[in-house]
Amino acid sequence: MATFRKRGDKWEYRVSFKDPFTLKYKIKSKSGFKTKKEAQKAAAEQEKLIASGLEFDNAPLTLEQFLMSWLQEYKKGTVRKNTYQLHERNIKNHILPYFKNVKVTDVKPIMYQKFLNHLTDQGYSKRTVEIIHGTMFNAFNKAVIIGKLEKNPCYGATIANKKKKKKESLEYMISDDIPRFLQEAYKYNYIYYIFFRTLIETGMRKGEAAALQWTDINLRDNYIDINNTLDFSAKTDEELFGDPKTYDSKRRVSIGPSLSSALQKHKKWQFENKQMLQEEYKHDLNLVFCRVDGDILPKSTLFNAFNRILKRADIERMPIHALRHTHAVLLLESGADMKYIQERLGHKSMMVTADVYSHISKKLDQNRIKDYEDYVSSIMELD
Repeated sequence: MATFRKRGDKWEYRVSFKDPFTLKYKIKSKSGFKTKKEAQKAAAEQEKLIASGLEFDNAPLTLEQFLMSWLQEYKKGTVRKNTYQLHERNIKNHILPYFKNVKVTDVKPIMYQKFLNHLTDQGYSKRTVEIIHGTMFNAFNKAVIIGKLEKNPCYGATIANKKKKKKESLEYMISDDIPRFLQEAYKYNYIYYIFFRTLIETGMRKGEAAALQWTDINLRDNYIDINNTLDFSAKTDEELFGDPKTYDSKRRVSIGPSLSSALQKHKKWQFENKQMLQEEYKHDLNLVFCRVDGDILPKSTLFNAFNRILKRADIERMPIHALRHTHAVLLLESGADMKYIQERLGHKSMMVTADVYSHISKKLDQNRIKDYEDYVSSIMELD
């Protein structure tokens, strides 16, 4: 908003505005106009510059100011909640602690390359560094588009793969251990048994399974529709359900008759809880996997239960996510191809699936070719 005043025989305008980067109010003023009309005309032009953002083109801008503005103006409400939180974590936990108070225009290619090398030297996997790089590349592309930079300093950067200490074998539960694990889970607590069994038999992420509602499951035609993921950090029931990890994560997963039967029994068990607790039960959530009162299973509770069950079953410690890998390995062992596994797990592309499970696939192929060789040799043997 512009105000005007006469100073001596000249007029001055003062325009008040909120800096989009610092979020602080500022005053832009200029004097020396012969008439108030001239001052009003100049003020109108100044307001146009401010509205278009051109007023700030030459203003010193820190990387932090730009990235925070980029998150708010270009990402919030335009990308999925999980994606927004990922960008936010990358900025706060990795980018800003390294660059500190550097101006956005001072980030040069060699400086940026040193940043990526620093992440690798810190022991982060190549994939993690690629994800952080994705945040910076995306943000700096926008900086070029809106005229803050002439070139994107992230372009052409390379990511080393120094972390070769990657485990030779993927973390998953071997098929021989699964029955013992499920027996111990059942003895420990039935609700964890049915939850972990479902993860093993469907390959769902723990958040996808925790968000399942009975309306997502068809026990007549034996399939589960995965439409949401649970936000374990939600403050209210309204914030509990969010979009899955990627657009491809929304999918329909077929289930076998045995799991379908187990879920049917689980539904009856849950119905008895509802009958007993009445209004004390959280009917509105309609969760498949929940506490006795219908409330969500907290992430910490799931982690603790999983670790205790593994210990009781005398199985090496692993993350819950290993059950998703377990399902994929079971599929590979049964002869499923990568395309089917990609669709069932909800991976964005088959490249992701192949990258994760290629060494398992090669091992299985080697076993199959050995069986084939033994078989062919037996046929070819001469009397």
